[in-house]
Amino acid sequence: MTDNTEFLNMMKEIHDLLAPSLAEDWPELPVERAQGAYLYLADGRRILDFTSGIGVTNIGHNHPRVMEAARKQMEAMLHSAVGITIHQSLLELCHALIDVLPSGLDMFFFGNSGAEAVEGAIKMARYVTQRPGIIAFEGGFHGRTYGAASVTTVKAKYRDHYEPFVPGIYFAPYPYTYRCPFGTSPEAALEWTMYHIEKLFQHQILPHNVAAFLVEPVQGEGGYIVPPPDFLKALRQICDQHGILLILDEVQCGFGRTGQMFAAQTFGVKPDILAVAKSIASGFPLGATVASRDLMSQWKAGSHGTTFGGNPMSCAAGLATLQVMREENVLENCRQQGQRFLEGLQALQKKYSIIGEARGLGCMLAIEMIVPGSDKQPNPQAAMQTLNLCLDNGLLAYMAGTYGQVVRFIPPLIVSSTQIDEALAVLEKVLAQVSRR
Repeated sequence: MTDNTEFLNMMKEIHDLLAPSLAEDWPELPVERAQGAYLYLADGRRILDFTSGIGVTNIGHNHPRVMEAARKQMEAMLHSAVGITIHQSLLELCHALIDVLPSGLDMFFFGNSGAEAVEGAIKMARYVTQRPGIIAFEGGFHGRTYGAASVTTVKAKYRDHYEPFVPGIYFAPYPYTYRCPFGTSPEAALEWTMYHIEKLFQHQILPHNVAAFLVEPVQGEGGYIVPPPDFLKALRQICDQHGILLILDEVQCGFGRTGQMFAAQTFGVKPDILAVAKSIASGFPLGATVASRDLMSQWKAGSHGTTFGGNPMSCAAGLATLQVMREENVLENCRQQGQRFLEGLQALQKKYSIIGEARGLGCMLAIEMIVPGSDKQPNPQAAMQTLNLCLDNGLLAYMAGTYGQVVRFIPPLIVSSTQIDEALAVLEKVLAQVSRR
């Protein structure tokens, strides 16, 4: 093992060197290197990574084809201020994305992150419609820049001390079937949401003043909440009726995470604007606001901009990522292994009353922890105990949910059956311990 004494000693300084808003997270692992589905720590441990950098390394850490593409691009050109200079990998990535995106989404604004992709989507929607209103959904997470934070409501702490936010933002409840006041059927959850949208139109903003609906097809930070199958279709119908744009935030659920390239395809709905990032380039900073050429061409020069967006290395990595996904059967593996994992989680739900619900799509999976014998009382303490004990046993997952009551699993889409079974075995051992406490 490499002598990492200096690194481990420097770890003691992180709270002196790094802002609390950056570094004070869980579990602050000292990672020496990463490969595939594993993290290798400076203290000698190997951890099965079921966070994938929060949905970034969908084809695993340091995929050799991605690394090689980035190396080759680095030798040719590191930076391009797009518009002043144009590089080939940028244009190649555009064509590759058009091949896998929902039909008609064929023009791009490249930035560096998911928050930037959402900011761009909101700005473009207001610019081209000349309408002020944006309707987002309770429990949503869209980023932490000002516009993105203005449409984020998963936790009040993300909004604390930042008011006033960007005006013209309205919220409706997300169709959260497990916690719907109307009843726990998908139909009841959809009815609850549609009822509140109609109330918004009646009491707060007329439809002709709404520029866009902004929605996560599957809520991420909110708890990996899978909506009723007809939810996005119902939104699409409302948008078509009133000339409202539909923005899908696929920053976390895009690029194969739900078993199709995009959740828009999983649910059979075409957005007007798509915000993507995270796994687009396997860890290189890149995000994109995507729309049809007809729509985006109305967003005139000078109305938005970037310095680093569309970086050559990131674009080369993004192109290689798409090639790997196409040629290495990644989507089919995601569907198969995701189903295997979900069935295992559902079996654990039947065994342990501390699990209120096991849910997910593809390799976007979660268990919601409750107080046994209660009326679905959130149990964030049990969720944190589960996370800590899983880590002690070599499995890294992450928290989610408004109360921190959800344990979410984000394995790489290249995950094997053996790794799924290993994770389930660890989780069963841990749940037996947590249930006895």
